[in-house]
Order: sequence, then C-alpha cells, then structure tokens
Amino acid sequence: MKRINIRMSPPRVLTLSFIMLSIIGTCLLKLPIATTTSISWLDALFTTVSACTVTGLGVVDTGKVFTLFGQCVILTLIQVGGLGIMSFAVLIAIMLGRKIGLQNRILLQQALNQTNIGGVIRLAKALFLFSFTVECIATLILSFEWVPKYGVTKGIYYSFFHSISAFNNAGFSVWSDNLMSHSHSIIVNFVISSLIILGGIGFTVIVDIKRKKNFKNLTLHSKLMLSSTLIINIIATLFIFIFEFHNSLSMRGFTPFEEGMASYFQAISTRTAGFNTVDISTLSKPSLLLMMLLMFIGAGSASTGGGIKLTTFLIIFFGVFKFLQQQEDIVVFKKSIKDTLIVKSLTITIISISFIFFAILILSITERVPLLMSAFEVFSAFGTVGLSMNLTPHLTIIGKAIIIFMMFFGKMGPLTLAFSFARKKNRKIKYPNEDILTG
Repeated sequence: MKRINIRMSPPRVLTLSFIMLSIIGTCLLKLPIATTTSISWLDALFTTVSACTVTGLGVVDTGKVFTLFGQCVILTLIQVGGLGIMSFAVLIAIMLGRKIGLQNRILLQQALNQTNIGGVIRLAKALFLFSFTVECIATLILSFEWVPKYGVTKGIYYSFFHSISAFNNAGFSVWSDNLMSHSHSIIVNFVISSLIILGGIGFTVIVDIKRKKNFKNLTLHSKLMLSSTLIINIIATLFIFIFEFHNSLSMRGFTPFEEGMASYFQAISTRTAGFNTVDISTLSKPSLLLMMLLMFIGAGSASTGGGIKLTTFLIIFFGVFKFLQQQEDIVVFKKSIKDTLIVKSLTITIISISFIFFAILILSITERVPLLMSAFEVFSAFGTVGLSMNLTPHLTIIGKAIIIFMMFFGKMGPLTLAFSFARKKNRKIKYPNEDILTG
C-alpha cells in the first residue's frame, strides 16, 4: 500500500478519500451504459453520495433509470462506503502481499473508530469475512421468496442486491415502492430487519461476542450496545404500533399481526437503513417525530449506520442523570465512564444539531413544502437513513446540494470533518478559573 504523507492527518485522509470515491462514482454513473435515460451531473453526484454514505435517498428511480451496469456501480459504492474505504484498501494490500505500515494502521483505526491501534488488521479481516458470509446466507434465504416470483436470474439478483443494501444499512431498492409490495412477507421482513441490526450494531461488538461468548465478559461498549439496542427497538416498535393502530392510510388491509410486523420493521429500519414496507408520507405526525428522533440517534459506532450514534446518546443521558443525582461518576455495568467522553458526546451532539438546524432553515426557504417534510428529509440525510416523505425527487438544486452535504456530514461524522480542517493549538499560558451563572 502506498504510504500517506505523515503531515496529512487521518481525518483529512478519510475525508479526501471519500471525496475521491464520490468523484469516481459520479463519472461512472454518467456513462451512457449506466443509465436508460440521461441524468444530470448533480443527480449522478446525489446518487453516488447517497450510495457511498449508505443513505438510500434517491432523486431518480434506481430500478428504472439505472441499467444493470449502473446498479452494479451503486452496489459497489454501497459496499465500499459501508465497510470503509480504508478497509478495502487494506484488504487489497493484503491480497497483493504488501506489508501494512504504521501510518496505514492509524488510518484504519480512525476509519473503524477504534480506541487503540492493536488488532485493527485482524478486525478488518474479520469484518470482511463476516460481511460476505452474512450477505451470501441472506441472498440464499431471500431467493426462496423471490426466485419463484421473478425467475432464477432476477430472483437471485434481487436477493443479492437487497442483501448488500440491507447489511450496509443503505436502503436502496430496485423497486419504485421500496419493499411496500413485500410488506406481508415474513421472510422479507425477518431477513432484511436482521441484516439491518447486524450491520448497525457495530463490527466491534460482533467480534467481541465471537471471542468472549458470555455477556458478562463483554466490553462495556458491547454490553451497552446490545442492551440499549434491544430496549430502543422494543420501545420504538410499541410506540409506532400504538400511533398507527387507528391509521387507515398507513396500514390499510393489514391484519393485527402484519401491523405489528410492519411496526417492528419500521422501528428497526428507521434508525439506520431506510427501507420501508409502508408509505412514509401516510404515517401520523407522532410516528414521524419519533422516527426523526431515531434517525438522529442512529446506529452503533464502527457500524455501517449514521446518526450521532447510540452510545453517544446514552453517555449524554447518563451524564444528565449523574448531574441531577449529584453523583461523582457515571457507573454502568460496574464500570465508570470518563468525563472526557461526556464532553466528546456533547460536542458531537451540539455540532450535529447546529448543522441540522441550518439545513432545515435553508430548505424552509428553498422548498415549498411543509416544515415537517423538510425536517424529516434533513434528519434522514444526517442519519444516513434514506426514508423520505416523497420530497427527494422534487428537491430544488439548492435543496439537493444541502442534502448531499448532510449525507456526507452524517457519514463522516462531526468530529472527523472538524479535525480535517482544524489545527491543534497548545496554549502555553493557563488562566485562573471563575464561575459564571447558568440555567
């Protein structure tokens, strides 16, 4: 692997790598063999960024506008974007028999969001092996559902496409209505939601489970992710089911069991993936507001999903609880959490909220739609989710540019972007502390 200039920080390398991937993807999607009809450079860029960031928002119909070549380009971008550019670079280097140097290990550590450099190569190898194994198994299971319906060739291809899209939490589908026409299928609902959970929980957690087996021996991060994912999924499912129980528009013709299944699927998909088995624009306002919160929270660290991350949300929650109870330390599962993590989590959240606010403000000016629709689109882009109230195809040029940036911002993360352009300053002088009034 070619060495990276030591003067270029890991966050800046990751940012520039993503920009380069977006440029290459845009050029490929503009080729005549990639589309059935000509699309603009902006639409090609939008689709590329949406695929790279594993978001799934689309200004054009993926199944109708893009040819098999174009769809394969999108799939490749989803896989590279989901598992990480640096992870793929390391895999190629290993296949070529190259030695992975310290600088590239640091880059990989940053890309995988790890706290230390030890074992990152082993983690990257395990990541690829697990990903491709799960995607192949999911393709096989979905084939039993779609091969009888669409034939062998199309059935296997549809299964393969949606397995990659679901595991990487992308939300791209070859059908215009996403998965609405398969909302009654138990196999589709179960397989796609399971892939979303596996991709969104974080590769660190999966490797930790494989190594330690017992829940008691897992790291604090893994324990928090597993327990909180279970709790938040149950709560979200129950609330969506309650909110939509008397909504004749969103779940018309559904049995009580199918309503529960749809509520569960949408609760899982909303935090990270963006697949939908019901028409999002017909959901009640309480459901939409809840979904915006779920999209903001997002998936787990070192996963394929976006948002501020579930552990970030939990640390802030624990920090508030600690302050109200006037405790000295945050103790979870008999482990204490450092105060620096609270500051980091607050920084991520405040920066994210600030960018989301300004994005909604701009869309409220450029798009002639209700504010809730614009806000939902921004939260979806930031969380790299891909759900929409049917606003995406009708965005103005400025609106598309804002959503492109928010997808990029949500995927890279506030701190990665901030550290890409900020320079560290060491103050040699320390000043005395003084209290100020708050609250």
